[in-house]
Amino acid sequence: MKTHQFDALIVGAGGAGLMAALYASQEQRIKVAVVSKLYPTRSHTGAAQGGIGAALGSEEEDRWEWHAFDTVKGSDYLADQDAVEVMCREAVDVVLELEHMGLPFDRTPEGKIAQRRFGGHTRNHGEKPVRRACHAADRTGHMILQTLYQQCIKNQVHFFDEFQVLDLILSEGRVAGIVAVDIATGEVHVFHTKAVLFATGGWGKLWQITSNAHACTGDGTAIVFRRGVPLEDMEFFQFHPTGIRGMGILITEGVRGEGGVLINNEGERFMERYAPTIKDLASRDVISRAIYLEIRDGRGIDGKNYVYLDVRPETVNKHLAEAGETRRIDRAYIESKLPDILDFCRTYLGIDPVEEPMPIQPTAHYAMGGIPTNVDAEVVIDAQKTPLPGLYAAGECACVSVHGANRLGTNSLVDLVVFGRRGGRAMAEYARNAEFPPLPENPAAEALAELEQLRNADGGTRVAELREAMQDMMMTCVGVFRDAACIDSAIEKVRELRAIYDTDLHVDDQGKVFNQDLLDAWELGRMLDLAEATAVSALCREESRGAHSREDFPKRDDANWLKHTLVFRKPDGRLEIDFRPVVITNYQPKERVY
Repeated sequence: MKTHQFDALIVGAGGAGLMAALYASQEQRIKVAVVSKLYPTRSHTGAAQGGIGAALGSEEEDRWEWHAFDTVKGSDYLADQDAVEVMCREAVDVVLELEHMGLPFDRTPEGKIAQRRFGGHTRNHGEKPVRRACHAADRTGHMILQTLYQQCIKNQVHFFDEFQVLDLILSEGRVAGIVAVDIATGEVHVFHTKAVLFATGGWGKLWQITSNAHACTGDGTAIVFRRGVPLEDMEFFQFHPTGIRGMGILITEGVRGEGGVLINNEGERFMERYAPTIKDLASRDVISRAIYLEIRDGRGIDGKNYVYLDVRPETVNKHLAEAGETRRIDRAYIESKLPDILDFCRTYLGIDPVEEPMPIQPTAHYAMGGIPTNVDAEVVIDAQKTPLPGLYAAGECACVSVHGANRLGTNSLVDLVVFGRRGGRAMAEYARNAEFPPLPENPAAEALAELEQLRNADGGTRVAELREAMQDMMMTCVGVFRDAACIDSAIEKVRELRAIYDTDLHVDDQGKVFNQDLLDAWELGRMLDLAEATAVSALCREESRGAHSREDFPKRDDANWLKHTLVFRKPDGRLEIDFRPVVITNYQPKERVY
């Protein structure tokens, strides 16, 4: 077992992790390392397509306050408004900073950063759609990863690529390090540190149809959950309305931002009935539910479980003319603005979106809940927001609560860079003034014991069988629509799966070198933790708000549920729920009208 020592340690090398590493490393006396189960530029931030939101006003008047209003409204008023104000105000500065680092944003004819429309983004508090999404074609997240990784290399950040983090080490009431396994060799490593920031992304692989990569299993979130940190607002998991049918691969909201429209089996642009003002650019929860209702009412394409997304120039130009807009688009325009989307559809569907509409359905996409933090990315451990010294989190694994019940498109990338930057600065300041805490005796003992137990599991049930059963159950009962009876059955089912996992699991590969079979088994254990926390939180919240749509409680209930849920895992494995009030500053809850 090898031991390393760093002043500050980041777990995860996506946008939030790289931003934190970059800013922590700017403190010259701080030795910084990043530990990631993926090579950094393979992190899931690279899948973000359409843009990063910032009120630059490059193409029309915009203000960060309007961005903040749209974010709060999109969140169904569950976002903490003090945190939203920080994010939207700092978004402008951080996007310009990314540009100065070398990020190749698309440009206007005047040379400014180009901006496109995106769902839920408006001018003057809902007056009409606004161009706020800064983009690099439809590869914005990929460009952010490349830019930040180069900057981290320049700043001499140490990288431990393809290391799976297994455990968090606590000592004397504060963070002391992590335990990780080198995937290539099977060797276990202990990283001794003063501060740890988790930036391990989401857990979309809990669901059957998801836009998330195979690696999105919620490892960091589950690790801190097992160490006594509560998880916040786990019932809110966003379904993006436009995933490739049957596959879940994301079709960016930028398609609709460029004029694409949703069409049912009758050829109707059906969002005019659900969101008459903003139509196909309503918030994601509204559109996902609309698609499900169209399908339920028999208006899916050929009576099946999907609808069309149509970005053919003749369709788009027709609707632009009806809206009184003078601009027109052609094949060359679509090819230049959405190259990856066109390639996905040609590769996976065998269709050309410039000639044919795209078959789409909602896909599990983004975790609004997660590890609770304050605006400096410090992890907090109770309803009073008490920080755990030395522990930080940023990005999708964290819940500062800027997304509330429903994330606005483009705000995932804003969240990453704004709170990754704040977290990096905060942990560097903490590490500069702190001493190394003592390591417990044999700090890797628990992680090693669990790994060896899984390696030698010789029961009758394979990992893939349990994972598929969990994903099917979550899709059916904790998906776009929910009710108490189905959620109850989901909780019972996930506990049954846990019992099988503990007693009857079979792992074929007992070796140490690149043992993905073993790591899949370990990841499944974390996903079962998060599935139970999600279902228990969903059963508790007896209202419909944002992405949490209860058919047995169809109305939003501000009198009783304008509050965050905190789910705790007790030492005996039981889950308990507590609550924390929503922070309201400028925007009182109103009915959302699009």
